[in-house]
Amino acid sequence: MARPEQVLLLEPPHELKFRGPFSDVVTANLKLANPTDRNVCFKVKTTAPRRYCVRPNSGIIDAGTSINVSVMLQPFDYDPNEKSKHKFMVQSLLAPPDMTDMEGVWKEAKPDELMDSKLRCAFELPLENEKPASHNFRDSSSRSEQSPEVKKIIEECKTMQMEAQRLREENKQIREDDGLRMRKSNVMSSQHPSVAMKKEEGLSVRTVFLIMLFFVVGAIVGRLIL
Repeated sequence: MARPEQVLLLEPPHELKFRGPFSDVVTANLKLANPTDRNVCFKVKTTAPRRYCVRPNSGIIDAGTSINVSVMLQPFDYDPNEKSKHKFMVQSLLAPPDMTDMEGVWKEAKPDELMDSKLRCAFELPLENEKPASHNFRDSSSRSEQSPEVKKIIEECKTMQMEAQRLREENKQIREDDGLRMRKSNVMSSQHPSVAMKKEEGLSVRTVFLIMLFFVVGAIVGRLIL
């Protein structure tokens, strides 16, 4: 069964464009408009969730209103072969009049109630002779488009990435510490028998030496007496 036609109006409708260089966060704006007389639930999904920070990535669009979604591409080394792997999908459904739990509505939604629109990602690299101009363009666009709210979202994304990195490093350190303790335990357990053997050998040598010493002293004393 074919899915119903998307009720939301997307701007841009088919493609999100990101202009490099990609050494910093690059933001593309996606406008979702609801021309109907019903509230609409939406979700924005991507095939590369680690590369993008999307705010908001879900919510409700009231009847006759619109919402702006900020799609923030995180810094990365551009690979032309990877661009075809980056895609977005805007999924939506009409909200029931008595909705109290949006997640519950998504879980209980029937396939013929879901609507979706797919978006490609386009990556543009500035030419060598355009670098100064593109740099100025990027600076001016960032000043005009990045509102305080967008800047706050970018900072939150960076904070979450730093926290994730910190947790990965702590986990790595814990594994290394556990491995070191196991190696020390194995070394100590392997050393104990050798230490005991050395002690036993030392005792045996001293015992033999004392017996020989007593024998020699006894022989000398016996000759003196005779």
